[in-house]
Amino acid sequence: MKRVLHNVLCIWACSLLVFTLAAQAQNAHSDEGGISSKLVNLINQHYDYLERLYKYLHTHPELSFHELNTSKRIATELKNLGFEVTTHVGGNGIVGVFKNGQGPTVLVRTDLDALPVKEQTGLPYASQVRVKDDQGNEVNVMHACGHDMHMTVFVGTATLLTQLKKEWHGTLVMIGQPAEEKGGGAKAMIADGLFERFPRPDYALALHVNASMPAGTVGYREGYALANVDAVDILIRGAGGHGAYPQATKDPIVLAAETVMALQTIVSREIPPIEPAVVTVGSIHGGTKHNIIPDEVKLQLTLRSYSDKVRNHTIEAIRRITKGLAIAAGVPEDRMPIVTVGDEYTPATYNDPELTRRVAKVIGQVLGEKNVIRTEPVMGGEDFGRYGRVEPKIPICIFWLGAVDPQKVAESRKTGKPLPSLHSSLFAPLPEPTIKTGVKAMTAAVLELMSK
Repeated sequence: MKRVLHNVLCIWACSLLVFTLAAQAQNAHSDEGGISSKLVNLINQHYDYLERLYKYLHTHPELSFHELNTSKRIATELKNLGFEVTTHVGGNGIVGVFKNGQGPTVLVRTDLDALPVKEQTGLPYASQVRVKDDQGNEVNVMHACGHDMHMTVFVGTATLLTQLKKEWHGTLVMIGQPAEEKGGGAKAMIADGLFERFPRPDYALALHVNASMPAGTVGYREGYALANVDAVDILIRGAGGHGAYPQATKDPIVLAAETVMALQTIVSREIPPIEPAVVTVGSIHGGTKHNIIPDEVKLQLTLRSYSDKVRNHTIEAIRRITKGLAIAAGVPEDRMPIVTVGDEYTPATYNDPELTRRVAKVIGQVLGEKNVIRTEPVMGGEDFGRYGRVEPKIPICIFWLGAVDPQKVAESRKTGKPLPSLHSSLFAPLPEPTIKTGVKAMTAAVLELMSK
């Protein structure tokens, strides 16, 4: 009888444990569903305003370091939500701080600037802006890299988080960064005391639209996600003369051609095959007439890499090869090539693996796992990576936001016809569901890091 009673009690205890675990799982699922429903309801309430904001920003783009009106508009949005806002941080940068009790500090960043591109989307809200650039040239201006979408999602996220402040605790720092396209905005804000004058974040988040992913999806990559970007100018110098008498010259065009080809061996023969790197000569200019050998030729290069070791080796190899070829061609010492590496380079973006997986998981819970995609690293650049390089290191994560009509993505994959890329005069994100997806994803990520 005791044995029977013992068995009954064991069965009852096991059943109770299973029931309790199931109830906890159900409650957890219900909580996730509850937050997801709250996000959807709030986004729907504010969507019309956010779409109008997006179209306004798209119609009124401003170039890097000239984002004065854009900065004012985003600052006003944050002030209206109750943020303590500081303007002119690192130029036209803005910092909004929202304190909500003790807890972690999370930074969310958007970029503000646009590009010197003439828009050809044909949209009713297409940009017609023309301004003079820093060189005095009159140029068209367009949000061809989706920063208008980034700002819209940024404002939407700030709106939802202030309305959901009972769900989280800590300090929310939202920054509008100038001059991402020139690679100097993050550096300028950091140099202006971003992490000394304002609460230092425990985590930093950002997103970027993706021109090949369907709207409604999000992409992520832990570790290296975006590359170091360097701009290099090479002035190949020789001794010009008549094209009929090349023996009396030191032909910089032939030397430039040899240099272009030799530079390709850096990646193929000097960089380990498992280390990604790119050396692209994007511009070559020299000469004025068919029968004149010029005195000089100008080359413009873009370099891409992930590790600083590879970056440094590539730059030194360019100097070595360029000079070596000039010596071999008999160029005098006072006419050696001049290699200039741009002061403003964009550092590689390294997504903290633990933070990235955590963010991807919670976004999957609110968007559906099938809509969250682990993507490959890319050789594009983004100066958001600088925020993760300041000692002591801050874990950072930037994720991709799909922005293209799903039907167009499917058609492109079927036919092989490429979609308009970032920086294209034809690129424009699809407002819905891109705005809703971005706001939902970023808000969920912040709530995950700051939840009570």
